[in-house]
Amino acid sequence: MACPLDDVLVADFLRHLEVERNRSEHTVRAYAGDLSALAQFFGERGIQRWDDVRLADLRSWLAQMSQDGAAKSTIARRATSVRAFFRWAVRRGELEQDPALRLASPKKSKTIPGVLRQSEAGDLMRIAEMAADDSDPVHLRDRAALELLYSSGLRIGELVGLDIDDLDRDRQVVRVLGKGKKERTVPYGRPAGIAIEHWLGEGRPKLAVAGSGPALFLGRRGSRIDPRTIRRSLEAALRHVPDAPDLSPHGLRHSAATHMLEGGADLRMVQEMLGHSSLATTQVYTHVSVERLRRSFTQAHPRA
Repeated sequence: MACPLDDVLVADFLRHLEVERNRSEHTVRAYAGDLSALAQFFGERGIQRWDDVRLADLRSWLAQMSQDGAAKSTIARRATSVRAFFRWAVRRGELEQDPALRLASPKKSKTIPGVLRQSEAGDLMRIAEMAADDSDPVHLRDRAALELLYSSGLRIGELVGLDIDDLDRDRQVVRVLGKGKKERTVPYGRPAGIAIEHWLGEGRPKLAVAGSGPALFLGRRGSRIDPRTIRRSLEAALRHVPDAPDLSPHGLRHSAATHMLEGGADLRMVQEMLGHSSLATTQVYTHVSVERLRRSFTQAHPRA
């Protein structure tokens, strides 16, 4: 069966990811971008059909990305996308052979994620609290959002997707729809609870409009907040924390996990809280804690 690079096969695959595999919109966009880049690479080299793709062609694509300076993590992700696509196409009967069956990914280096120290996290939250003293609804929202991100270790996509009814304010837990549309319940702390109450009681009503719906966090125009708005508020607050690293909202998630483990939390409990499907993913935070211990030892021990 002839399968040209510009046929509907990729669109069917993306629909399979979204509908049958429950992949997030962000993940589907990433697959679409990877396969589009692959099709462009092959098109420039005269390969017009998916049937004509060979293992050597895929390896050439990965090698070209490496020569162009792409990060190992990017190359590994794209290799994963390609393997998934060809495996699906063969299973569905669109292709006879899977050229990506023996396609290897570059080994990703285990990098320790940037995190705040506990004192820096405390300073960050105090800065957000001080800014909210003026009762400006945006400042009240930003304080509540940052407190909840750090307190519960949520992903930014999970945070902006929350509705008011996802909160159990009496029990101080939040119902989260995570990756793969898997639901979990996560606790949040008393400071986050106080910030949320101020936001819901004093801030949100001032931003809400007829079309706001049930969204927990709103932008200035009353629609569900954009993740970039949260990122900008975090960056602005971090500028007032001396020597703090530059962090994305995901960095608050890293920080929350690290601080919990440093405080004696069980690794599997942290795994459940973060919504990791594999314990190996959570274990990177143990490396963070060990690395911090090593640095402290080097700086403080007289015979280090």
